[in-house]
This record gives sequence, structure tokens and C-alpha cells, in this order.
Amino acid sequence: MFPLRDHNPSTRTAYVTYMLIAANVGIFLSYVPLFSNAQALYQFYDSWALIPARFELHGYVSSMFLHGGWMHLIGNMLFLWIFGDNLEDEMGHGGFLLFYLASGVAAGFAHTLSDPASTVPTVGASGAIAGVMGGYLLLFPKARVDVLFIFIIFFRIIPLPAWVMLGVWFGLQLFNGASSDGGAGVAYWAHAGGFAIGMVFALPTWIRLGGPTFWSRTEGHPPHPEAQYARSSIPSVPRRRTRIPRAGRRR
Repeated sequence: MFPLRDHNPSTRTAYVTYMLIAANVGIFLSYVPLFSNAQALYQFYDSWALIPARFELHGYVSSMFLHGGWMHLIGNMLFLWIFGDNLEDEMGHGGFLLFYLASGVAAGFAHTLSDPASTVPTVGASGAIAGVMGGYLLLFPKARVDVLFIFIIFFRIIPLPAWVMLGVWFGLQLFNGASSDGGAGVAYWAHAGGFAIGMVFALPTWIRLGGPTFWSRTEGHPPHPEAQYARSSIPSVPRRRTRIPRAGRRR
């Protein structure tokens, strides 16, 4: 299940969202050569990643701008691209930057509390982006999100309300966090913690917009006309029949 886009256009340019994406991509490119040297890569992570057992404060910030591979980076930046601009639209540029960084640090603390003795380096913007998703859910629970569903060989793009897509994602983090023994390589509690704290950090914006009155006025939808996209269609490939000569009968 992959979100592709939302139907919630921004009313101003999301400079901070673009800056954060550029920073994550630029920093990742700066140490890509280390992936061919496992020892050098581990030493790099050892210096800049979040390691719960050490409780080094700089790691709670620097780890937000590091990733473990191309797919890790692309997945996180896709979520930030889809959901970040709308929060920046409502919070303002400076407010959103503070919100993003605070959500990431809080997610790091949630990860530390879940396994304080861990010496495994943890990297990724997932905790901060989970905070963005939590804030998005609070402000726009019924905004439509186009989601790509993949069922083995069948796939389809389906528009879903944000509360369904984000609620399922959050539920999966809780389930996986509770059932994981910590060796899965994914910081589920950082995701869940970031999501919850993001909703809390977004409360002042929600209250400023009117709180329950804002929900009543918009019915959970964006407070402006939704974006309209052309219906995505997947072309079908006709099956071609090939005649195979019949083999002669054996006598």
C-alpha cells in the first residue's frame, strides 16, 4: 500500500518541505560511496546515528537526515512530499520546521524508551515524517489520498480518506512494535511515537483554526477546493493466441 498523492493543494510554496527533501537527498549523496565499504559505513553511522545506549543528544537530530539505502530515502521523501506541504501551509514556514524537528527528536526518544540498552545505530527521517502524518490526520482527516494497492499481480489506484490510510499505517506500527523482538531492523516505536506526538504538537494549530468548529466547518476535508486529477487507467494487454502444430500420433 503506497500513497501516491493527495487531493489537498497548498495555497503557498512549501519552501521548508522542499528544503528538507533537498537536505536529506544531498546528505545521502555525500556518503553514498561508503556503502561499498561496510566498515567505513558503520564508523560513519557510529558517529552520527542515534544509538540509544549512548544517549548522545546530537544523534537525535543528525540521525533524522541519514538513511540506510535508496529505497529507505525514496519512501520517506515520498511521504514528506505528499503530507508536508499542507502542514507547512497551515503552520507557516518557521512553525513547520520547528514542528518537524521536534517530532523527529520526540520519535527518537520514543525509540530509546522502547530499547534503552540497544547499541544498534538507528537512522532515518521516518520518526519526523510520522509526526507530519499525525498532524495531517488531525487537521485533514477526510482529505482524499490516492493509494496504490498491490495484490501479487493485480494493482489499482484507489482514493481513500486520510483517516483510513493513516490509521491503518499507525495500527501496523503498533502491531509490529508489540510483536517485534527488536531485531527486525525497523524502529516501529519511533514511528508510532512520532505519529502520536505529531498529533499533540499540531493541536495549537488545530485550536487556532477553530478546533471542533474547524472540523464542523470543513467536515474534515481541506478548507479549500480539492485537486482534481485525471482518472488513472492501467492499459490492458491483449492476449495473443499462438497456434502450435499438433504432434503426430505414436503408433
